[in-house]
Amino acid sequence: MECLFCKIIAGEIPSNKVYEDDQTFAFLDIAPCNPGHTLVIPKEHYINIEEVPEELLEKVITSVKKVGAMIKDSLGAEGYTVQVNNDPVAGQVIPHLHLHIIPRHENDGHRLWKQGKYLSGEAEEIINKLTS
Repeated sequence: MECLFCKIIAGEIPSNKVYEDDQTFAFLDIAPCNPGHTLVIPKEHYINIEEVPEELLEKVITSVKKVGAMIKDSLGAEGYTVQVNNDPVAGQVIPHLHLHIIPRHENDGHRLWKQGKYLSGEAEEIINKLTS
């Protein structure tokens, strides 16, 4: 298989493992936003969040919770950002579902996203499309 993350899970490519259980694997991101930036992935290959079965997604988010607590407790992070870049247009580089856990500190310089406002009637139009 050509998936980089599947090769990491198989031990073909080295990683800095943070946590592992029977269905998930967590390791340090090689290009961290902040020190301790960790990726949590399912061991089974799924490209995005829509593909992964709900039971496995529950296991992944449980691992995110465990690793997040480890980051706060061990690294002294004041909090952390959990992020999923779902599909290439959203910034997903590796086509294997992965959740980023980014340790956060006051004034760390990490920005989330720009914020905007809905134009008059735009929110209602979007709600109609989503719920019809």
